[in-house]
Amino acid sequence: MALSARPGRCTAQQALDRLKEGNARFVRGEARFPTVQKEVLAALAKEQHPFATVLGCSDSRVPPELVFDAGFGELFVIRVAGNVLGAEILGTLQYAGRHLQTPLFVVLGHESCGAVTAAVDSLFHGAQLESRVETLLADIIPGLARLDPSRPRDALIHAAVEANVRHTLDELEATPEVQARLAAGDMRLVGAIYELKSGRVRFLE
Repeated sequence: MALSARPGRCTAQQALDRLKEGNARFVRGEARFPTVQKEVLAALAKEQHPFATVLGCSDSRVPPELVFDAGFGELFVIRVAGNVLGAEILGTLQYAGRHLQTPLFVVLGHESCGAVTAAVDSLFHGAQLESRVETLLADIIPGLARLDPSRPRDALIHAAVEANVRHTLDELEATPEVQARLAAGDMRLVGAIYELKSGRVRFLE
């Protein structure tokens, strides 16, 4: 299947279906990786119409375009360690919402996230980390407060990854811009976890 710019609007459900279908191709080993056609690049040079915005982690093992088998111009991607929010990230997301009007926003976490693991160690085990890393963890730790620190380490980190995604979703949902778009019914906000061993993306309820 040739990649295309696929201009135009789609609904949030259609966008989510495309992500799920792309991840299914990726898991099956049937991802599309042909050379991008010159006419596609020419069209994208004029404008972009991504069907989804993805806030993901900087981890090199989790490139959203690949795990969703998406082509050039199909996803608007922001990546930061721990898929956390900050002023710059919020500004980028605001741009995506206001100017690109993507109907679907995805917060994509992943198993064994180093930033989340560091936050668990800092919160529950008193680990001391570099000052700039501590600044990053300050955006993660509030979402982990309700976790049970007596759980086995692997189970605790697994739960912390999901709690961090849900915390970021809650922070996004509290912004006036997202509240307005959700009330208007022209966007959807979802969380997801990437499984490193299988390549599968698990979308949260």
